[in-house]
Amino acid sequence: MELEKKEKIVTMIMKLFWVFIIGSLIGYLVESIVGLVQEGHWVSRKGLLYGPFIPVYGIGILAYYFSVPKIKGISKVFLFSMIMGGLVEYMCSFIQEKCFGTVSWDYTHLWLNINGRTSLLHCLYWGTGGVLFMQYVYPMIEKMDEYLNNANFKSLTTAFVIFMIFNISISYMAANRQEARMRKIEPISKMDLFLDRYYPDTVMDKVYANKQPRIGQ
Repeated sequence: MELEKKEKIVTMIMKLFWVFIIGSLIGYLVESIVGLVQEGHWVSRKGLLYGPFIPVYGIGILAYYFSVPKIKGISKVFLFSMIMGGLVEYMCSFIQEKCFGTVSWDYTHLWLNINGRTSLLHCLYWGTGGVLFMQYVYPMIEKMDEYLNNANFKSLTTAFVIFMIFNISISYMAANRQEARMRKIEPISKMDLFLDRYYPDTVMDKVYANKQPRIGQ
């Protein structure tokens, strides 16, 4: 019984991991299309150094997954997703600014924005996303159950988890080190020297082309 319980926990963690990945991939696709339409050419809107991932969308879809399926009625799903998505977007912008001194979006020019971190328009996008999630993404996620106990799929998941831990960690450290360079802080460790050499501002600015200074600066 104890072993069965542990297996269920591992299976659920695997599922949540892939929900996060699916959301991060969808986010990259959406942002790439938006960037192409707005700029007229391809722009990088990645959230991590390696791979087409934007974690804020992964977090958003996890929030959808835990809450939206419990809500009955399209209008209620839309309203709830609109509010929840706005909160997620606001908090991600706030955390990025506090940790790295930058933001990846600034909506101060839009009507009914909240500190430039989210706006009515983007909340409407999140609401629409919640409806689309229930109609198309959630059924796909539920079909994932039949693969979760497959040995090959477990091996793939393990390898991908290791890669994403590295990817998120090095992305965080490189962004943190760039923020230190902006404040004229000299390297004080071998890791700082490593980050300065392999992830200089030229690399970071190319990967995070959409990055901006702190809101209001």
